[in-house]
Amino acid sequence: MLGEKNIVKRVRMSMTKPFLKWAGGKRWFVYHHANLFPPEFNRYIEPFLGSGAVFFHLAPERAVLGDINADLINTYSAIQKDWRLVYRYLKEHHAHHSPEYYYQIREKQLRSSFSRAAQFIYLNRTCWNGLYRVNLQGVFNVPIGTKSSVVFEDDRFDMVSDKLQGATLVVADFEDLIDTAGEGDFVFVDPPYTVRHNHNAFIKYNEKLFSWLDQVRLVHALKRAKNRGALILGTNAFHQSVRDLYESDFNTMCVRRNSPISSKASTRSKFEELVISTESRDR
Repeated sequence: MLGEKNIVKRVRMSMTKPFLKWAGGKRWFVYHHANLFPPEFNRYIEPFLGSGAVFFHLAPERAVLGDINADLINTYSAIQKDWRLVYRYLKEHHAHHSPEYYYQIREKQLRSSFSRAAQFIYLNRTCWNGLYRVNLQGVFNVPIGTKSSVVFEDDRFDMVSDKLQGATLVVADFEDLIDTAGEGDFVFVDPPYTVRHNHNAFIKYNEKLFSWLDQVRLVHALKRAKNRGALILGTNAFHQSVRDLYESDFNTMCVRRNSPISSKASTRSKFEELVISTESRDR
């Protein structure tokens, strides 16, 4: 069981909110299914970082956070090192924000890791629905959205930086990170939702970034980690092709969520998601 000190810490740390909006982000999962997280573990490992909702909720003392998106990892690293400088650049974007300014900043190739981090946050907060998308040349090409807020009243980059001090941030393939998981480590995975023989436009876009062969690689990496004694929790598409990959080796369940992709709340549909997990030996 968690000691009183750890319980107080977990409640305090939960006040740190993700500073990015991310398609497929797991704020809803943290809110509705926090009971699925193991109460104790050694290192926390997350190879598909995104907005980091689970990381900020758990606030582990030791973590390995990775993603193949180098701009995303740079943003976390810059805040980890000097959040004040990132925030200063972000306030400049706030002061100058307009449609013309947005497209000017979107096209810029900045040198400083801190200015690039502020650029990333600015575009994330003002682009269409917080969607991260690049073209075939790897260039961010999302149009401007309807929201104009760049700096929020509840921004706490100081707390974000504090929580990141115990984290190792890496740009890496998911398999490389999962293969480092050992006895008692906790691996949380939330990959792009690619299914076999799909006809969904958003999933087809994901397939360019995360193919069906990647789905197969992922499950094999998680099986190896499980056999080494790691604790696993993951979310994925609730599709028979994905379920077939996991049901013989992991506990599975179905949960429901609202799709955040539509620009209008009234047109957002309920989606089912697959949750896969191992159970702690202490349970």
